[in-house]
Formats: sequence, structure tokens, C-alpha cells
Amino acid sequence: MKNQALVVAAIFGFLGVALGAFGAHSLEAILKANERLETWHTAVLYQFVHAGLLLVLGILQAAKPAKLLRIATWCSVIGILIFSGSLYILSITNIKWLGAITPIGGLSFLAAWALLLVHSLQTKSNA
Repeated sequence: MKNQALVVAAIFGFLGVALGAFGAHSLEAILKANERLETWHTAVLYQFVHAGLLLVLGILQAAKPAKLLRIATWCSVIGILIFSGSLYILSITNIKWLGAITPIGGLSFLAAWALLLVHSLQTKSNA
């Protein structure tokens, strides 16, 4: 059975590299014109960080599946889609109201990290 968190981590990691390069090379003039290059870079950074979190969650789930880890995985995915996704669209379109939904993605990221913390505190160590 495939490990969904690892599959999604690989997809988001791949897309992070692709979108980072695309923004730096193909969109640079457009993003500089509307002063959104830094916004694009923030979206890429958060996508990468949380692709890494998904990787960790996938490895943990492979070792010992847990409900909190599955929920944290979904929170991470939703966070990337809403946080980074809204920033990518904002960067290209300059539609300012998209910035209002970005914090929802941030809250999803916080939930994912909190769930990982709770899971870690509940898990007994073999050391």
C-alpha cells in the first residue's frame, strides 16, 4: 500500500522546485512589475518547509500509523494549497483579497505542527 503522505511530499517538493525556478526565470519581470516577487518566494519557502513536514509525517506513519498523523498530513496539504496557493495566485494576479484567505492556510500549518507535537508527547519512547 502506498504511503500517501510520502507521495504528496514528493509531489509538493517537486512542484516547489519547479515553481521556484519558474518564478525566478519566467515570471521575474511580471512579479517585479507588481512588486510580488517576495510574495512568490514566501509561497515557495512555505511549500518546501511543509513538504518536508509531510515527508516526516509519512516516515512516521510508515513506522506506526496513527490518526493524529493522518490528520496532521491533511492539515499540511490544506495549508500548502491555501497558504502557498493563495500567495502564488496573488503574485500573478495582484488580486489583493486573496491575502485575506492566506492566514487560513497558516492556521492549517499550525494545526499540523500541533498535532505532531501531541502525537510525539503521547508516543512512548523505546530508548
